[in-house]
Amino acid sequence: MKPATAAQKLGVYLPATPEKFQNAEITRTQLNEMLESPPEWLVELRRTGPHPRTVVAGKLGVSNAGLARGGVTEALTTAEITALLEAPPEWLVRERATQAEVREEKIRVKERDAYRQEQRERSL
Repeated sequence: MKPATAAQKLGVYLPATPEKFQNAEITRTQLNEMLESPPEWLVELRRTGPHPRTVVAGKLGVSNAGLARGGVTEALTTAEITALLEAPPEWLVRERATQAEVREEKIRVKERDAYRQEQRERSL
C-alpha cells in the first residue's frame, strides 16, 4: 500500500515519519508488524506528534470541519493539543458544544428509529 494509506491506518502524520517510510510501499504484513510491535519512531510519533487532523480532532473532541472553522490547518503536537485543552479558546468551546449536540441528536434519532421499528414489528 501507499505510505499515505499506511500512515492513516497507523494514525500518524506522514510528513513526520522517517523518509524510508515515506518513500516505500508498505505490505499488509509490514503494517501488521508495526501495529503489533511498533518501532521506536512510531511510538514516539504517536506520543508526541505532530498528529494528523483526525487525531487532533478526536483529542480535542471536535470534528475535522470544526478544526477548520477554528483556523487549525496544520498538524499539532501533543503539547499544543494539551495547551488548547488547558486554556480553550472560544472556537474550541463552541465546537465542542456543537459536537456534543450532534452526538445527542444521533442518539435521539437512533432511539426514535428503534422505537419505530419496534412498532412496525408489533403491527405485523
